[in-house]
Amino acid sequence: MDSMESKLMPVASKIAENRYLMAIRDGFMLAMPLLILGAMSLLFANFPIPGYGDFMAKVFGANWNVFFVRPFESTMAIMTIFVVFGIAYSLAKQYELEGASSAVIALVAFLILTPFMVSFTPEGTKEVFKVSDVIPMEWIGSKGLFVGMFTAIISTEIVRFVVKKGWVIKMPEGVPPSVSKAFSSLIPALIVILLFDVIRLIFTFTSFTTIHQFIYKVLQAPLTSLGDTLPATLIANLFIGLFWVFGIHGANIVGAVMSPIWLSLSGDNLKAFQAGAELPHIITQQFQEIYLQFGGSGCTLALCLAMIFICKSQQCKKLGKLAVLPGLFNINEPITFGLPIVLNPIMMIPFILTPMILAVVSYFAISTGLVPRPSGVLIPWTTPPVIGGFLVSGIRGAILHIIEIAISFFIYLPFLRVVDKQYYQQEQS
Repeated sequence: MDSMESKLMPVASKIAENRYLMAIRDGFMLAMPLLILGAMSLLFANFPIPGYGDFMAKVFGANWNVFFVRPFESTMAIMTIFVVFGIAYSLAKQYELEGASSAVIALVAFLILTPFMVSFTPEGTKEVFKVSDVIPMEWIGSKGLFVGMFTAIISTEIVRFVVKKGWVIKMPEGVPPSVSKAFSSLIPALIVILLFDVIRLIFTFTSFTTIHQFIYKVLQAPLTSLGDTLPATLIANLFIGLFWVFGIHGANIVGAVMSPIWLSLSGDNLKAFQAGAELPHIITQQFQEIYLQFGGSGCTLALCLAMIFICKSQQCKKLGKLAVLPGLFNINEPITFGLPIVLNPIMMIPFILTPMILAVVSYFAISTGLVPRPSGVLIPWTTPPVIGGFLVSGIRGAILHIIEIAISFFIYLPFLRVVDKQYYQQEQS
């Protein structure tokens, strides 16, 4: 344990203290409520119950789903806009800069890089038409996430550099603060806009034509393809468990790196789900949160149930009763720090192994068609198990959840018996 701690703690500290990863995490957290609401609205427009669409059309008319689709188009479908604003705002605050103006400058820089043109081919023809002065939704949605993240970080760094050099317009005393802030951001904004416009111009002379195409083909597509693999998921969950064992919030640490990839995969599935097409990915943000983190990191809901019904020691029984209700909403700090799992060489084994085993089970069930692929609908992370499985994969997703709870119960059982025996002996003595 000491050897593992000496190796893991420095790595976790560097990741947790990295300002860019912190800004990316905060940016996604700022956008997450809107993304969840947008994704849920699309779920209501395509609820996985036979006859639901026909019933709604009969009651509310043929275009009833427009009421639910519009919130999706205004949130989840343009997620990169919110993420850019959030990342730039968070990073600016870390540098003690004006957050709102830095975020707006970053958003303008992102829009400069985004092509204001949409290509389409009318049905029944092969000719490609282009419409200018139109912002393509694909590049301000999940497909533009990586460009948005880089733009937010680079533009904020430029603003910091300009401000540090003192290249700002300083208004005399007595000028209202709002006016002073507006003029102080004028020169940083000008420099950012000119630099990003030059970048946009340079890419027009390449075969990619836009930086969006370049980043997507060279970086984002390979990374998302790698993130959509079982080995990458197993490695991510291994580190989530290892960090938690030493009292570090593993989901936050690993999520800062993996969330952009998983959310991008979710966006692809959600777009296909909306179009009624085949869902392209198995591993998404929902796969990770719904199937591998129910009850909290380590899938500890079944552990709570085992503590209530199997254990003999009063300590385990009472802690299980206290922890089961938060566990239903995927909050497991009472277990991780109360049993404890943190710095416990016995319980760390099933805590790390359970999500990894369930990842293999879930991946096999979905890849073989036994369970539908996650729809891409983002639901609150506090959604109880079984309900969460139903919302992202229908009734078979709910059944998979029940099976996973049973599997995790038997994984934890032999290790829990050892801990329970120790506590019971202590109580008897």
